[in-house]
Amino acid sequence: MGALRSTPVRVGFLMLVVVLAIYAVVSQWNDIVTAMAGMSPLLLLGSLLAGFAYVLLTMFAWRVLLADMGTTLPLAAAFRVFFISQLGKYMPGGVWNILAAAELGADHDIPRRRSVSVMAVTVIVSIVTGAALAVVTMPFASERLRESYGWVSWTLPVFVVMLLPPVLNRLLALVFRLTGRPPLEHPVSWSGIGACTAWTLVAWAVAGVQVWLLAIGIGMTGSPATLALCIGGYAMAWTVGFLIVFVPAGAGVREGVLGLVLAGSLTTGGVVAVVLLSRVVLTVADLSMGGAGILAARQGHSRERTLPE
Repeated sequence: MGALRSTPVRVGFLMLVVVLAIYAVVSQWNDIVTAMAGMSPLLLLGSLLAGFAYVLLTMFAWRVLLADMGTTLPLAAAFRVFFISQLGKYMPGGVWNILAAAELGADHDIPRRRSVSVMAVTVIVSIVTGAALAVVTMPFASERLRESYGWVSWTLPVFVVMLLPPVLNRLLALVFRLTGRPPLEHPVSWSGIGACTAWTLVAWAVAGVQVWLLAIGIGMTGSPATLALCIGGYAMAWTVGFLIVFVPAGAGVREGVLGLVLAGSLTTGGVVAVVLLSRVVLTVADLSMGGAGILAARQGHSRERTLPE
């Protein structure tokens, strides 16, 4: 942890995750160009705007839970901490964004155990709501998808129980006791979980719109049914991709699941085009928000150095 606090390690970490994220786009560039050939510019722009809105909504979900657990972070500071830390998703392991949030949050006097707890609970909320939407989607999905991912239905109750504040607070207390850390000063409340869940559900809906607009551009029929399929399908794809922790940002896994969801509504080529474009749209949103956060942080440090003592 001491090494993570050093400036060279932080800079090196940021450079590495940015390079990995850019590689995720460049390595599939030819397929991406082919997929975009017949795409309406307006639908592509709409999808890109929905992608930015989605990642912004995830920050609001995290921030409201952070406030519930004891730290009300100004919006500008929350933007920097959250979006810079989220670049860690592009490293294998599934924990780097959580560690980055803890270190960046410490710069704003947020106890590391609080940062880790907030990010972990936010992820659990995402898994529970994503799995719930996936269960709702199952009846409209292909038989192959229901056979392959039926386990989502029976694992959902486990995550729901974990999310209940009386259970969740005991689990967090147990983790801190086993690791020799002091307990949290502010336990998670029902209102905090409720607010975080509400923001997360809105985020899933917007993420589904992002996929839906791309799918319409490739040939899917635009209807409430296909919109619902895209919302639940993306939520399922993200949830499964996150649980496969050894790949960065669910790469490959997320696309595979989303492809199965869309298989009944698009041609094989259309499915490939949509999942590739969706990955690019969200990667661009992550990189742009993370880059803006890095730039804002550098400007803040420059102003601090120029202030008279």
